[in-house]
Amino acid sequence: MRKRVAREAAVLLYTSQEKEYKQAKRRAVKTLGIQILPSNAEVAKELDEFAEEMEGSAREYLLLQMRREALEIMKALRSFHPKLTGSVWRGTAHKGSDIDIATFSSDSEAVPTQLQRGGFKITETKWISVVKRGEKKSSFHIYLLLPSGNEVEIAVRSPENMNRPEKCEIYGGINRGLSYTQLQKVLEENPLQKFVPNTPHFFGS
Repeated sequence: MRKRVAREAAVLLYTSQEKEYKQAKRRAVKTLGIQILPSNAEVAKELDEFAEEMEGSAREYLLLQMRREALEIMKALRSFHPKLTGSVWRGTAHKGSDIDIATFSSDSEAVPTQLQRGGFKITETKWISVVKRGEKKSSFHIYLLLPSGNEVEIAVRSPENMNRPEKCEIYGGINRGLSYTQLQKVLEENPLQKFVPNTPHFFGS
């Protein structure tokens, strides 16, 4: 029954009927009439499998494309210590996924300025605030649209947070991501490598 709820939640996420794991699980429980909540990791596993079923080999091409695009963006932003995070880092990206990159700067405007110099198309910028464990955190977010049609979300965080561990809300452990040189190495040696628990060569927690 846990698997049924997890699969239903995964379908809701994949089809963009829900954007957050919490809401997707609640809706799945209501739809199926099963009062069992799977973990986010269980839903993520089902989402990965469902995406594989729906997209097949085209998914590998998409991941490779998005990782190469991420590398180009990170190259332009190397002075801001960029890190690739999210599903493109994990290797679980699918149709509809975006590229998530974290940068670190005390000047939020410096990052979009550098992106514009590099010829990247900025579609939106905004401040986002979240409350985690009673602590309010704010970061400046920049959104790009690439020629391929892929979308990018770049977060600009305070330099003091650069080496501060950040817990992954989906798999647990630490969200380590990939630096520019690490991503470069992955693309050279194993471009489709996954960074999720219980996979070979996993390092993420």
